[in-house]
Amino acid sequence: MTYTVHIKVMPHKELLDPQGKAVMGGLKNLGLAGVADVRVGKNITLQVNADSPELAKSIAEEASKKLLSNPVMEYFEVAVM
Repeated sequence: MTYTVHIKVMPHKELLDPQGKAVMGGLKNLGLAGVADVRVGKNITLQVNADSPELAKSIAEEASKKLLSNPVMEYFEVAVM
């Protein structure tokens, strides 16, 4: 069966997010001062062929650990649809 897996990759909350700071500056320059904080990450969607949702999630987690995220700077969340 084919499962759609969504992976959200974000910078660790303790680390400075340079992209987020740049977007924050841009929003302020546009007069949108009501935004308190910006974090920029990645959303990745995989189509995974697996026998079960658990196996599809396991495959996506392995891909996230080995390729899709940098564990030193980022964390990831996996959801199977």
